[in-house]
Amino acid sequence: MQVFLTASLSQLSARIPSPRYLCPQLAIKIKTPEQIEKIREASKLAAETVKYLGQFVKAGITTAEIDKLCNKYVTERGGIPASLGYRNFPASCCTSVNDVICHGVPGSYILRDGDIINIDVAVRLNGFFGDTCNMFAVGSINEPAQKILKVSKECLRIGIAQCVPGNHLGNIGFEINRYAKANGCKVVYEFCGHGTGIHYHEDPEVSHVTHNRNEGPIIRPGMVFTVEPMINAGKARSKIDKRDNWTARTIDGRLSAQYEHTILITPYGPDVLTDIENEFAKPIAQLEV
Repeated sequence: MQVFLTASLSQLSARIPSPRYLCPQLAIKIKTPEQIEKIREASKLAAETVKYLGQFVKAGITTAEIDKLCNKYVTERGGIPASLGYRNFPASCCTSVNDVICHGVPGSYILRDGDIINIDVAVRLNGFFGDTCNMFAVGSINEPAQKILKVSKECLRIGIAQCVPGNHLGNIGFEINRYAKANGCKVVYEFCGHGTGIHYHEDPEVSHVTHNRNEGPIIRPGMVFTVEPMINAGKARSKIDKRDNWTARTIDGRLSAQYEHTILITPYGPDVLTDIENEFAKPIAQLEV
């Protein structure tokens, strides 16, 4: 689950709110080896939950039914759905369909052939947190839907590639934004990734769109944060559905897509804690163990 960017104006663009990491005072927590192992376990459960729910993404199921399956799966394995009750959020996962950017509240909506849906799951396990989301196609989807999924997933891959010690945190958003723009898409700037692990949401805020290289704090081993770019086919802005005060939709009704992973920074590069499909290479030191 994303957080709202807290700053109001940007040094980067007159129209883009700046991430809080442009301020000098931060409380970025460097995790201990013991904490990292607990975060790894929570992240694995979050990823396994999303994978489990994917098999039920078919025409005819409601998003509320997906949410019930999520709650049952997590709690039966000793976890707690982190989103349930968070700032009064009423569900165990977010289900964001078609033009919903993020924070979609599960309900009576019935999935139809041609829909795309994002399922976002965060869990608390033994006091620690893991957070991830994935996109799913319902039946056959059209070319615009295929494109937004492809661009969004590549944006995630590009962002993770920047998660190396010594790099600036802002370069994650710089590279994501450059790729999205080159492919005719827009990056949502009103939500961001975040530190996680000890708490659900921690510093730093991870902006997915910046316009200058080499800004923000230096990435260091022991950091744990999410990379979760939200990519729109049309305009970048969102609007909040007043019926639930959570669901964020594109302002023009066009499609949006998002993939998310929880990332541990090691001395050898990013360790993608929620990657249970082995899509991302493990740091060299892990491979040698």
